[in-house]
Amino acid sequence: MEGIEHRKVSVNGISMHVAEKGEGPTVLLIHGFPELWYSWRHQIHALAAHGYRAVAPDMRGYGETDAPASPASYTIFHVVGDLIALLDVLAQDQEPGATEADFASMDTAKLLTMLIANRNPHPLKIPKDGLRSLPDLGLPLPSWLSKEDIDYYAHQFDKTGFTGGLNYYRALDLSWELLAPWTGAQVTVPVKFIIGSLDLTYNTPGCKDYIHGGGFKKDVPSLQEVVVMDEVGHFINQERPNDINAYIFDFFEKY
Repeated sequence: MEGIEHRKVSVNGISMHVAEKGEGPTVLLIHGFPELWYSWRHQIHALAAHGYRAVAPDMRGYGETDAPASPASYTIFHVVGDLIALLDVLAQDQEPGATEADFASMDTAKLLTMLIANRNPHPLKIPKDGLRSLPDLGLPLPSWLSKEDIDYYAHQFDKTGFTGGLNYYRALDLSWELLAPWTGAQVTVPVKFIIGSLDLTYNTPGCKDYIHGGGFKKDVPSLQEVVVMDEVGHFINQERPNDINAYIFDFFEKY
């Protein structure tokens, strides 16, 4: 896409593909399953236009980033390690010779902390020759997703199929074991939570009560706002990009 630069960086033992645009405070945009950096394309352009440096990686196992074969390489520690190492690279871009500790104290980096629920059912089994061999069911595309978007996603996932993405789920039990020492830990940074009213996660039994009944606020004491977008599904940053961009900038102005 026009104006977006792409490069590979070495982080945490893997080669990570990064898409970025703009200059100024750094905003790190992190996708989930089954997405890519491309899922943030609308936000990348908007952030760059508002004086930010938008950075969106392909997470390990996706797109142009390395996809280790073992599910044990997809624990939460691997994911966090990748992002910390990426922040170190970004810090050195802005301040040659800077370290992670320097980055943590920099006023030049502003991190958006936005929690968006991302819990999908397992996808259909993918044929050996990739997504392109799946049958055309004749279903119309939603207005926010074009044929070109589908072609891009299909091309990227043809490289490794869903192997990388599914390994995150295969590593869930291991991640829970590793996280045991942090049981009961709270998220203490300011958080703005945005979810669509039609999102399957939001409509899972118990989820609304947790979000609106005090449980969420207990675990995230610095929760600033909960936004439920009416008549929106799971991929809210693509379905309603202008609204999401406005929520992001509003969050930045306040915090």
